[in-house]
Amino acid sequence: MSTSQQRVGEWMTGQPHTIGDDQSLAEARERMHHWQVRHLPVLHGGHLVGIVSDRDIALVESIPSVDIASVRVEEAMTQEPWTVGAGASLREVATHMAEQRIGTAIIVADDNEDSVVGVFTTTDALRALAQLCA
Repeated sequence: MSTSQQRVGEWMTGQPHTIGDDQSLAEARERMHHWQVRHLPVLHGGHLVGIVSDRDIALVESIPSVDIASVRVEEAMTQEPWTVGAGASLREVATHMAEQRIGTAIIVADDNEDSVVGVFTTTDALRALAQLCA
């Protein structure tokens, strides 16, 4: 398949770990460390409401006298994360991420925008680039 026909779903990290918006940032950091990921889609009642990154947590941790165990994920997450369907063009997704300086696209089911099926990160994009240029 030519590079122009590649779909982001072929390169995404499937079945991503998630976290509830009512969980603490300490819990988010622990999950990220345990699963060796830098981003967690945030859910509320099974619906996608945001994304939290290790950088979001580090920013809150840098505030003097703030205990991340008492800060909820919803207070630090990015609301309305960028989502695309698994059938989206790899080239278009990577171009948009580069132009908008977005580190992660949340991949949703083509028929249900609340159903998170994967994430596509800059690491996934670099893996695709390395394999497609080989």
